[in-house]
Amino acid sequence: MVKIEHLVKRYGSNFALDDVSFTVEKGEVVGFLGPNGAGKSTTMNILTGFLSSDSGTAEINGIDILEHPLEAKKMVGYLPEQPPLYLDMTVEEYLNFVYDLKKCTYNRKKHLKEVCDVVRISDVWSRVIKNLSKGYRQRVGIAQALIGNPEVIIFDEPTVGVDPKQVIEIRNLIRNLGREHTVIVSTHILSEVQATCSRIVIINRGKIVANEKTEEITRTLEDNRRFKVKIAGPQSEVLDTIRQKPGMTYVELLPEREGDAYAFLCESAPNTDMRKSLFYTCAERGWPILGLEPIGMSLEDVFIKLIDKKAETAKKKAR
Repeated sequence: MVKIEHLVKRYGSNFALDDVSFTVEKGEVVGFLGPNGAGKSTTMNILTGFLSSDSGTAEINGIDILEHPLEAKKMVGYLPEQPPLYLDMTVEEYLNFVYDLKKCTYNRKKHLKEVCDVVRISDVWSRVIKNLSKGYRQRVGIAQALIGNPEVIIFDEPTVGVDPKQVIEIRNLIRNLGREHTVIVSTHILSEVQATCSRIVIINRGKIVANEKTEEITRTLEDNRRFKVKIAGPQSEVLDTIRQKPGMTYVELLPEREGDAYAFLCESAPNTDMRKSLFYTCAERGWPILGLEPIGMSLEDVFIKLIDKKAETAKKKAR
């Protein structure tokens, strides 16, 4: 378990972290999101013992990382954005070096084989790291984080520069690790969070602006009424009719077609459900509706709106 309470970190008069608190339980994979300069790296550096906070606490399974750093760090596996690799070593030499560095007590040969099998690098065991592709280097970085079977695993941008096939493999690995470990994934790639994380924590300007389950994150915004509808009828006439309906705030023609049916993305005013009204309008004109499905906001939309909402609140308070 990871527990962060009231973390504050200042650089001069600027707050890198301003009263940040959240927890991550065992068996959870949590996405930690934020724009550049939001405080993600500062939080990760404090959590892994590389940086001290001005106030507040960061605990790994109840052990304060600043009060008892060696004991806490033994429970953490960390993959920085730039994997800490020695490029002139072979994979075998490097992982044995990490094994010794961590003072691992597992059976060396068996444990390293298990780690290599999990991240699928057994086929490059004897190769020099500098000759490996970006994807394989990333996997070697993940392997070093897993040595010692740490209870808490922290990934910082784990799929940057990795090809699509390896992205899928790394996503599956992270999900599997989440079954028995506490996992934090710090990233700016929102699709990664949707694919791997059960909960999302969003930070901006040193403050937490959202902490929700992935499937419920859009509920933090109450003004979302979007749906996709597929209507069989004359394209331009259907589009104009939908756009002119009172309560409809946005309509977009989508690049989907099924015979004479076209797909439209629609968004209504807050607290307004336009689906029944749209159904009756289409029925009156003889336009069959072949499909109608609600569409939750994408994480990109949620992220932007949450940041904008927070900024607007701050401006109002300043007045």
